[in-house]
Amino acid sequence: MLVIVAGEQILSPSQVCQNCLWADRSGQPRWQNGQLRCGNAQPRPNPQHLNQYDCPMGFRIVSIED
Repeated sequence: MLVIVAGEQILSPSQVCQNCLWADRSGQPRWQNGQLRCGNAQPRPNPQHLNQYDCPMGFRIVSIED
């Protein structure tokens, strides 16, 4: 499951991505084969950290399932 972190808020992608030019047709982040296609992956300091991506709209996207 993907969530969007904006400051100290946790948002659903459906709240943010619906009007994004990089989103897929259903208004969700472009997630394909375990990779976020509309953002840049951030390095994981260790395996216990969650996968995080920088969104081109300025948000941080976090995958809370590995």
